[in-house]
Amino acid sequence: MSAPLLSCRDLSVTFDVNRRGAWPWTPPMKLRAVSDVSFDLAPGECLGVVGESGSGKSTLARAIVGTVPTSGGRIVFDGTELSSMSPRERRRHRKGVQMVFQDPLAALNPRMPVGDIIAEPLLTHHPDTPKKEVKARVQEMMERVGLLPNLINRYPHEFSGGQCQRIGIARALVLKPRLLICDEPVSALDVSVQAQVVNLLKELQRDMGLSMIFIAHDLSVVKHISDRIVVMYLGRLMEEAASRPLTTRPRHPYTQALIASVPIPDPVLEKARVRPIISGELPSPLNPPSGCVFRTRCPKARPDCAEGIPPMLEPEPGHFVACPYNEVQDVLAVADEAREKVT
Repeated sequence: MSAPLLSCRDLSVTFDVNRRGAWPWTPPMKLRAVSDVSFDLAPGECLGVVGESGSGKSTLARAIVGTVPTSGGRIVFDGTELSSMSPRERRRHRKGVQMVFQDPLAALNPRMPVGDIIAEPLLTHHPDTPKKEVKARVQEMMERVGLLPNLINRYPHEFSGGQCQRIGIARALVLKPRLLICDEPVSALDVSVQAQVVNLLKELQRDMGLSMIFIAHDLSVVKHISDRIVVMYLGRLMEEAASRPLTTRPRHPYTQALIASVPIPDPVLEKARVRPIISGELPSPLNPPSGCVFRTRCPKARPDCAEGIPPMLEPEPGHFVACPYNEVQDVLAVADEAREKVT
């Protein structure tokens, strides 16, 4: 088995938050956005990251890119630990890890033509590149993402949301990175455009041999593109498995609730599906629950869930879950039973 391209071990990210209305000398509160997250990403693999808003998905992505400082743990990219990198190695790290952002229009400079936007990373890391080569590389990337090269002098406001996201993808890939991190790249787009962008990313990953981290809150989108999926809640990992086992045989109550929230167009299956009862709202990350962070909303919570953070268990090979009371919910079996009743 090949060595992982990216390895995170016990990764934590903590922010200082000033208390509103407090005295200037009052110490800030600690907000732990990511807590003890560990996973590996193999070369050419796509890892999906799902969870509600506030679960720490975007902070995790920014920590890997290096735009957010970590407060604990290790990030190893291509055999080199991020914290031990020299300035030159960090520059090379940024070249090898690129990011696609959520809001396509806000991520583009409105005063720059598309050609300059796509060329900017290339000129930043390789300022001596001849103009003719830069233009050729930009036109190549525009064609790869489905944009006509004759649009090279247009400005972002002249494009649709889906086209702007294609520009953002072209900009991220112009350096030919080894890892592409997509932070909710389709959440601001129409459903029909979402499918086009997801299919484009799958095609680019296959053709360019990319590793990818795909972040979203919609599990139906993530399972379409990902080889493996990790589920996050309040900064912690709840479950990790290959895409199909996780979406058809989820074990953690939170994962089961996420899957139940995805609508099914078949009314028979929609009526027959099991819906876990999740109560309350997402707790404040400034004051998370003790023990299991999901226990205050979990339908299977027990008194001992408050006593300690549950370890990651492996009830099946390659399927990890942070719940000692996990049970398989066979989504396919429920669907087959519902169809048999109708027929």
